[in-house]
Amino acid sequence: MLCDHTGDAFIGHFSYLNLIGRIAFPIFAFQVVQGYIHTHNVRKYALRLFIFAFISQIPFMLFLSTFYDSYYLNIFFTLFLGVICLYGFDKIKNKYLGVLFAILICAIGHFIQVDYGAYGIAVIFLFYIFNKFWPNKKFLMCLAFIFITVLKYLPSIISYPSLYIYYIGYMLFTCISLIPICMYNGKKGPKVKYLFYAFYPMHLLILYFLQAHFALQIM
Repeated sequence: MLCDHTGDAFIGHFSYLNLIGRIAFPIFAFQVVQGYIHTHNVRKYALRLFIFAFISQIPFMLFLSTFYDSYYLNIFFTLFLGVICLYGFDKIKNKYLGVLFAILICAIGHFIQVDYGAYGIAVIFLFYIFNKFWPNKKFLMCLAFIFITVLKYLPSIISYPSLYIYYIGYMLFTCISLIPICMYNGKKGPKVKYLFYAFYPMHLLILYFLQAHFALQIM
């Protein structure tokens, strides 16, 4: 993630740092699924994600303002909606209706323009479904993930032929995230969750001020 945002701030959106950064989100999606599964209080977990989403939005918008003229909601909003999606799916007894609920949450995410949009929420849902119903089907999970990732990047590859090589690179590096995901041993790591939560808005602010400082020097 730091590589991705550093590339955006100082090199441009299509750099080797951005390629490396594509690995980050699927790992975040997998982690939020694990957090949802193991949390003792889903509501508090969702509230924590929402609070950090709210805290992070201004740093996120400041960061975007240095190179982008549009705004959308930061990644914590995506993770928050992902948890809402999983919680609703679990609470709805009819799983066909549960899937429809998940599709609705994906549509909401697309409409309100969260980071990674409907794709981001769909990835969270996909990881959860395989963990819940087919925990030993990692190969099928990987195929499903690759399929929806291809669907995400294919329109950009077709629409921007001069940039197709970059979007193919994005697609491939996104799929590389499956390697550490599949290597997960199921054990809990160090208790540093708040450090990672705080790192997100803090690194965005630091990159914003650094980029603004260098821009003033150039002027």
